[in-house]
Amino acid sequence: MKRKPADLTLRETLRWEPVAGFQRLEQHLRRLVRSADALGFRAPVDTVKALTETVSGDAPMTVRVVMNYKGELDIAAEPFVALPAGVVWRLKIAEKTRLDSSDTFYRHKSSRREPYDAARAEFSAKEADEVLLLNERGEICEGATTSLFVESPDGQLLTPPLDSGILPGVLRADLIRERKARGQALRPQDLQGRKLFVGNSLHGLVAAELV
Repeated sequence: MKRKPADLTLRETLRWEPVAGFQRLEQHLRRLVRSADALGFRAPVDTVKALTETVSGDAPMTVRVVMNYKGELDIAAEPFVALPAGVVWRLKIAEKTRLDSSDTFYRHKSSRREPYDAARAEFSAKEADEVLLLNERGEICEGATTSLFVESPDGQLLTPPLDSGILPGVLRADLIRERKARGQALRPQDLQGRKLFVGNSLHGLVAAELV
């Protein structure tokens, strides 16, 4: 693990539904606490209470959590904007930016986003909806804000393994747990002619195509 920045913060983004409540709440909190322990942060206190006090009303909300090294939480909520029905995201692969699979900081969702932001900046919003990153071995890792899934001939979804250098996405973990997906090293050629998806806990699976 490379040196920890002094101003590093941990982050989680959740969806809240008026009837169902927070989606995948336990998984998000588990990841937050696990990262806090790994990076030497204090554990947050009364996180569920703080989250609950942030949301209200009869419309879905996007809730963003930022935690500093003291375990202090900054929580903000805004209306959740669903993606249009039938949308297909256009994917590009970053040409200049690569992830270092040996840098375990990227196993934690944090404010350290330099490679993700750099990859996203390689293409305009008109050129791509999401940008995928490769690692130093030329393996596909993940998108700037999503996990990648490739449908195999048997219908199961293939997704890059953790040792590719990726963030352990909450949606990704759920799909693996449900045996709908499995980890497998992927290269750009493995995406050709295959059914593709990107996804995260906020929006779920989104159909995609490599352009």
